[in-house]
Amino acid sequence: METVKLITNINLSNFNTNNVTDMSAMFRGCSSLKDINLSNFNTNNVTKMGCMFHGCSSLKEINLSNFNTNNVTNMCGMFYGCWSLKEINLSNFNTNNVTNMDCMFGDCPYLNNNNIIVKDKRIFNIKTLFEEEEEDEED
Repeated sequence: METVKLITNINLSNFNTNNVTDMSAMFRGCSSLKDINLSNFNTNNVTKMGCMFHGCSSLKEINLSNFNTNNVTNMCGMFYGCWSLKEINLSNFNTNNVTNMDCMFGDCPYLNNNNIIVKDKRIFNIKTLFEEEEEDEED
C-alpha cells in the first residue's frame, strides 16, 4: 500500500472498464495523487463506488462529468479525506438508487453545500454526508 502513496499522476483514458461493477477503494490511499484522467471511464455497470477516492488528499480537482451513476447503490466515503478539493461538480450524478452516502464528503474541510454542484439538492438533507468516520476503539 505504500507504493500508491507515491503516485502523483494517473492517465486511465484508455482503460477499459466496460465490465466493471465494483470500483470501491479503487484509488484509496493515493495521497500524492494530483491529477487523474478518467475521461473514458465507462461506469454504466458500476454499483459500488464506496471509498473510491478515499484519502486522495492532494487531489485539487476531478472531472467526473462522464460518470454514469444510474446503477450505483453505494457512495459511502467516496471522497472522504480529499482535503484539497475546493469544489466538485456532480451535476450529472444520478443518485436515485444510492442507499448509502454516509461520510461521502467527510474530512473534506473545503467542501460544503455551496461548492458541491449537484442536480438533486436533496442529498444535502442526509445528516451523515459530511460526517467523519468514527475511529475504532481499541479493546
